[in-house]
Amino acid sequence: QVQLVESGGGLVQAGGSLRLSCAASGRTFSRYTVGWFRQAPGKERDLVAAIRGSGDTSYADSVKGRFTISRDNAKNTVSLQMNSLRPEDTAVYYCAAGPQWVVAGATQGYDYWGQGTQVTVSS
Repeated sequence: QVQLVESGGGLVQAGGSLRLSCAASGRTFSRYTVGWFRQAPGKERDLVAAIRGSGDTSYADSVKGRFTISRDNAKNTVSLQMNSLRPEDTAVYYCAAGPQWVVAGATQGYDYWGQGTQVTVSS
């Protein structure tokens, strides 16, 4: 079992930055692929960024060059640094963990989810 707890959301002006953190329990966390997803009202939950145990990363086109995902396996944490935020980045952001082979953007492939954290970007 893996439990995930997100933190770091909040209200920020357009152009600002936020850093989200996902803290995980479980001794084998380093083997999991971890993804950050987001869901805006009335929209589907979409991948923002993912990082595999190897350190390989993938990003949605809309956040490339602005967001950076990283992990610290010693601390069982995965972070999402978000810069140059835009109003369209407003959503609830979720952290999820799945097996090494999960397709990064496939929500159904992730076994564990956090409760989500709200990010609001004002114009």
